[in-house]
Amino acid sequence: MNYSKIWFSLAIAFAGILPAGGASSQTLEETLVRAYEENPTVRAERARLRATDEGVAQALSNWRPTLQVSGSYGWKRSDSTTTGPANKEGEVTDPVIGTLTVTQPLYRGGRTVAATNEAENNVKADRARLASVEQSVLMSAATAYADVVRDQAVLELNKNNERVLQRQLEATKDRFGVGEVTRTDVSQAESRFSRARADRISAEGSLTNSRASYENAVGELPKLLEPAQPLTDLPISLQEAVDLAKSSNFGVIQTRFIEKAAQNNVQEITGELLPTLTLNGSAQTSEETSTPRSDAQTLSVTAQISMPLYASGSVSSRVRAAKQVVSQRRDEFNQAVRDAIEDATEAWQVLETGRAQIQAFSAAVQAAEIALEGVREEANVGSRTLLDVLDAEQELLDARVGLVRSMRDELVATYQLRRAVGDLTAAKLSLPVNLYNPETHYRRARGKWWGLAADDGK
Repeated sequence: MNYSKIWFSLAIAFAGILPAGGASSQTLEETLVRAYEENPTVRAERARLRATDEGVAQALSNWRPTLQVSGSYGWKRSDSTTTGPANKEGEVTDPVIGTLTVTQPLYRGGRTVAATNEAENNVKADRARLASVEQSVLMSAATAYADVVRDQAVLELNKNNERVLQRQLEATKDRFGVGEVTRTDVSQAESRFSRARADRISAEGSLTNSRASYENAVGELPKLLEPAQPLTDLPISLQEAVDLAKSSNFGVIQTRFIEKAAQNNVQEITGELLPTLTLNGSAQTSEETSTPRSDAQTLSVTAQISMPLYASGSVSSRVRAAKQVVSQRRDEFNQAVRDAIEDATEAWQVLETGRAQIQAFSAAVQAAEIALEGVREEANVGSRTLLDVLDAEQELLDARVGLVRSMRDELVATYQLRRAVGDLTAAKLSLPVNLYNPETHYRRARGKWWGLAADDGK
């Protein structure tokens, strides 16, 4: 399908669809680039993912030692009473005590491994969520772009129709004045002109709404938008689209990792019922200013093992609850697969319908143009009425509007289909942008042992 030829033909039929020479125009690719780089929803989701990355660092911290230092300084008076000539003794000291404590977990019942796996699966789930949000934003931008182009075209069609009918009404009134037509002909022309004006007003409202949706998705009002081509590199059959959706749809991927994280959580809670082994070390120094002066240093290393015998049933209940969550997450995954299949099927059918409608409306436009020309010629010789001319003009308008809308539907359907199979990301679309790499922040966060500064992942 030669879309450039179709749009050029429509532009000849009604001026104003394509940007005028020298005017600033904007392509769909430029719109998608801006949406990817500037949309706050995408930026918020990236920040969410970076926060999830920190869960891995928090889980890994259970392998690491903790160090604590404490100190005290005070005043102490000691009195003692004895029998005999010297029956009272007293002592005043200023004790200074400093303690360094080191605690190193050795075994926590498998909780550290389970918590780390859970955190990593949460990261993978949120990466899929980020990709899904990215797709949604690009989908919204593409849809808004297509809607603006469609509504601009429909508005120009209606403006052109209004101008034609206005001239026709004026000519009909002139002919009525000299007795060539009846009052009925004038009323018919007035009715069609009023309808055309109402259609033009409605088209203006639709365009205003589409421009507002565009501004919301992209962050700026649209300029002169160039008609866009549908996406290529699509699945070649419905079955291929469904198969890709079941494995590559980001909703499916996200729920799969959420289920795995829930399974890890069961293991983590179960570990609370197992023994724990900890290595403790401490160094203490103390000084007392008594006479004679008293100084002491103490070093100690101990291994401590503990085994819960009964925890009032709380841990067991939490394990059972966590297992129920696993069942919940599994069903959510199954539902996500169904949703992906539905999305792919619906997008495929809309695409097929749009393509068929383009063929039909293209033929309808061509036939309606020929018919209108013939009806006008026949009306000039009196074999056709004014109503016949008005009907032919309306049929041509309807066919052109239908063609514009079906072209929009096909364009949007290609984006919907790519989204359903997980191919509507900036990377898959080869957009000229600096791609956000979530691995960069993840690696930095995973290896951090200390530090309070947060970064933006770049």
